[in-house]
Amino acid sequence: MALPLYAGFAQKEENRHEIDRLEEAWRDALLTSNTKAMDALLADDYMGITPSGTLQTRDDTLDSLRSGRVHFTRLDITDRKVRFYGSTAVVTSQANIQASTPEGPVSGHYWYTRVYARNSQGEWKIVSFEASRVHEPGPQKRNEFH
Repeated sequence: MALPLYAGFAQKEENRHEIDRLEEAWRDALLTSNTKAMDALLADDYMGITPSGTLQTRDDTLDSLRSGRVHFTRLDITDRKVRFYGSTAVVTSQANIQASTPEGPVSGHYWYTRVYARNSQGEWKIVSFEASRVHEPGPQKRNEFH
């Protein structure tokens, strides 16, 4: 028996609200260095790629947050888009950040992609993350990749 059309829409909206809530929980965990909250968000096999190209496992990410090596003081999120592919959600957003690192202060505008997968317990977990700095092209620059 087929579900009524509105049932599918309602489920999609419920999932969208859950992902939005998780995105805010991720932001809050990062700003407050809350490793317990971050631990609950990340999948065991989580892999992230930082704007500098560093590959981070779940443990690397939690250790970095716990140590305070990177401390975010500002994290403004805009242009969030959430797309669903079965039990996977892909989030793209822009982030304007200010942070301190052992190398000094960092600030700027970034695009990021975060991927959530629904686990066997029905929970959404972050499985992947990648961030790229937004570079404003100058008059002589052009996009080399299409």
